Amino acid sequence: MSPLRSAILALCLVSGAAFSPAPSARWVSKATSFKATFLNTNDEGLEYVALTHPSGAKAEIYLLGGVPTQYSDADGTEWIAVRPDAKMDGSKPISGGLSHCFPQFGPGEIQQHGFARNEKWSIVDVSESSVTLKLAPSEYTKAMWDKDFEAVFTTTLTGESLDTDLVVSNNGKEAFGFQAALHSYFDLSDISDVSVGGSFKGAKFLNKMLDPPAEEVETRDELTVSEEYDRVYMGVNDCVLKDSGKKKALKIVNSGGWKDTVVWSPYGNEGMGYKNFMCVESVAFDNVNLEGGKSWSAQLNLVPTKL
Repeated sequence: MSPLRSAILALCLVSGAAFSPAPSARWVSKATSFKATFLNTNDEGLEYVALTHPSGAKAEIYLLGGVPTQYSDADGTEWIAVRPDAKMDGSKPISGGLSHCFPQFGPGEIQQHGFARNEKWSIVDVSESSVTLKLAPSEYTKAMWDKDFEAVFTTTLTGESLDTDLVVSNNGKEAFGFQAALHSYFDLSDISDVSVGGSFKGAKFLNKMLDPPAEEVETRDELTVSEEYDRVYMGVNDCVLKDSGKKKALKIVNSGGWKDTVVWSPYGNEGMGYKNFMCVESVAFDNVNLEGGKSWSAQLNLVPTKL
């Protein structure tokens, strides 16, 4: 590596300044200061960052959509799913992973689930086991939602968990409102072997499978899925996914702005691969009003345990 490139790289890392490499910058992956594989490219040309941990845990985060698409724990058990019908060439958002829905969740005034999953996020910082990505306004986003926002998403791999932190900032003077979610796809041995526990019993949920959608009350402590699901559980954010086929469970620990949980399954849809994933989504369903100069944050921690 030339002395000039070494100096530029060191300056970016020390200052914490945004670093958005051009495609030719993949030489960084060979730098001795980077033990993580940096800016890998898949067979279809999409770039991703690969994280590793001395425990053996691994993760992959794609720049398109800022989406983590892999989390295998220290035992090698995979917890994040990507659908078999997903497009991994950039022609559409990645169907799977911990996918961002921002600044809108579901249908609304702008396109379905907003624009964050459609955009390429830039790298702010990266290390062997952590990467921070940023999404800022572009001509594309301004055409739909002309707000002075900034979204910063950090994914950190530890020996015990995968930790994420999303910070949305209002860099303008006028307040704006938004919704946000991580449309999280979790890998299953088989949906018939899985249940989801949490503070569900007595919780109100919006059953979006009804026409029109209607509010109901959950009577179960643990959910099992044997039909198509699309349910918004208000105030539930403490879920545990139990997979008897894996002989393991995954604690889905939400904090900060993640107040609600959506359970979604396209049960019966073979093309989507319904048997091998379930979405247990971290959601801010009610509109967040963010004053100028203020920030909002939400954290998701995925913690594998044995059954």
